[in-house]
Amino acid sequence: MRNRNTIEFKVWGRHALFTDPLTRIGGEKCSYHVPTYEALKGVAKSIYWKPTFIWVIDAVRVIKPIRTQTKGTKPLEYGGGNTLAIYTFLADVEYQVRAHFEWNPHHPDLAQDRNEGKHFAVAQRMLERGGRQDIFLGTRDCQGYVEPCEFGSGTGANDAIDRLDYGLTFHGFDYPDETGESLFRARFWRPVMEHGVIHFPRPDQCDIRKDIRPMEAKQFGQARLRSVDLEAADLGV
Repeated sequence: MRNRNTIEFKVWGRHALFTDPLTRIGGEKCSYHVPTYEALKGVAKSIYWKPTFIWVIDAVRVIKPIRTQTKGTKPLEYGGGNTLAIYTFLADVEYQVRAHFEWNPHHPDLAQDRNEGKHFAVAQRMLERGGRQDIFLGTRDCQGYVEPCEFGSGTGANDAIDRLDYGLTFHGFDYPDETGESLFRARFWRPVMEHGVIHFPRPDQCDIRKDIRPMEAKQFGQARLRSVDLEAADLGV
């Protein structure tokens, strides 16, 4: 289903690392074979985001063959210096993504900024420019790139595969400013890829959750936020 504020984009890069953040502590990290909802939401937010709305990822299409590459890295330690770690990345990735935004009901103080047409126009313009911020594919070590596309166009390497089940997988985080609860939680689900496409459930449809820690919502306020009217005027949209 396509919403009227839907954006569709292609994202690609040399490497990607999509992991479960709750279990990736230590010297080894191994990527899921497909991107997580949270990682794609991060890409959408890097294209354009304001606390007025929440990006909802509808679907992802895996275009290129799923390949992995293991490399030794030297990440920084919290106490200083480097340590040796083995990371298993996805190599040469490309995806088509469909997403739309919805108003954040837990920020009534930003109601004056809820101009759907202008937010959509700014998002489209930022997408055409390759995003407002740097694009990362799961981690800062994996640079990504975006451009507009038509979801479902072209031929994908996984189109002929009728079904792949991936088991229990990290979906995303529940943040207090998006849920209205003073609790930081992780969500999980069981993705299924059919003919190269994975359709994501909405965050409120995930019934497997893990509480992480208490957390209070961030406070923004209209006075601290540049209005979308000004942003749209600067871009001429």
